[in-house]
Amino acid sequence: MFRKRLAVVLCFAFPFIVVAQDVKSGAAIKVAVKKEGAGYQLMRDGKPYYIKGAGGTGYMSRIAAYGGNSVRTWDTKNGKQILDSAQKYGLTVLMGLPVAAERHGFNYDDPAAVKKQFEKVRAEVLKFKDHPALLAWGIGNELNLSYKNLKVWDAVNEIAEMIHKEDPNHPASTVLAGINKKEVDYIKANAKAVDILSINTYAGLTELPQQIAKLGWEGPYMVTEWGPTGHWEGLETSWKAPIEESSSEKAAVYKRKYLYGIANDKDKCLGSYVFLWGQKQERTPTWYGVFTEKGEESEVVDVMQFLWSGHYPANKAPHIYAFQLDGQMALNSVHLKAGGSYEAVVDAIDPDNDQLTYRFEMLPEATKVGEGGDYEERPAAVSAGLKPLENGKVQLTAPAGKGAYRLFVYVTDGHNNVGTANIPFYVN
Repeated sequence: MFRKRLAVVLCFAFPFIVVAQDVKSGAAIKVAVKKEGAGYQLMRDGKPYYIKGAGGTGYMSRIAAYGGNSVRTWDTKNGKQILDSAQKYGLTVLMGLPVAAERHGFNYDDPAAVKKQFEKVRAEVLKFKDHPALLAWGIGNELNLSYKNLKVWDAVNEIAEMIHKEDPNHPASTVLAGINKKEVDYIKANAKAVDILSINTYAGLTELPQQIAKLGWEGPYMVTEWGPTGHWEGLETSWKAPIEESSSEKAAVYKRKYLYGIANDKDKCLGSYVFLWGQKQERTPTWYGVFTEKGEESEVVDVMQFLWSGHYPANKAPHIYAFQLDGQMALNSVHLKAGGSYEAVVDAIDPDNDQLTYRFEMLPEATKVGEGGDYEERPAAVSAGLKPLENGKVQLTAPAGKGAYRLFVYVTDGHNNVGTANIPFYVN
């Protein structure tokens, strides 16, 4: 997911900088992995290149302005447009190649299907291989998630060998969901054409360097997806609803994970792509995106600017200390009576003493959920039942329908910054 640099600086209404760079099409820039002692160094155009990247292709100007240098895609859709935009802002692209997962119904025991997929991927490689913004290829995404057939790695190796032949200027990688010994052993023995191992990980990131060493991976790697505590690995309510961290809790989590799990391995880790540089519905509308649907920036964006550039923005996002419903926190597994009236209050400050505004939203708990980041539809908001009180407080009338819901709060500062939090609750 990531990489690139800055040039001409222009100021806009948003508190960020737009960076422009001349686009020179058809001039591939050589990228290679160099062995250095016990470790590895990614080289681009003959110079060391450390990936400070973001997963997602929105808000590219902000990535560049905040010190990032690369973006990651999951496929080649709109590939030319993405590469051109990245080049404009001095960024590189880890381009995802559309390799199907077994969990989506692909049969790696079917030679005809494997061959057809290979030719499709080859055509995409030939289409984009000479673009100067291209950094590397990502063969598939989380092909080891809920799978059984190890032949998928044979197909990955065949694609990596094709990349070496058709595009000697860019390394080949494949993206794993976590890392375990089965994949490491098989890839080391049977997919030797893979140049870089890419890993998506969340709670396990702080221990990743030690885990990689323990499992015997001796080559270079990059972290292609990391972020908050995942919805499958954190705390939950008594009715099994995952409890989401507030944006301020996430900011602390992101910083700790980066320092201990990414920056701490200077020998083999080539860099990372933070997830998600954008917004999406995945269990909630706020869990993984570092922006809101309106493009407002959370405290996580402040932290990423610090990690990428060494300094925080001049104007920081609101900080949320606590959010309670009926005097209870999410950990209390809040139960409400249908039609009952309850008060919710958020305790927040603004580091710059900006005046804060609060907006609240009530959603049913998402039930049609995906796996591994698959598409989910955002639940429709409950249209009634919220009455704003003084700043930071709202009166909630519990819905008549029995079931699981969430109350969300968005705290904004008037400078496109936001703090977010939510509380799951169950209506009896």
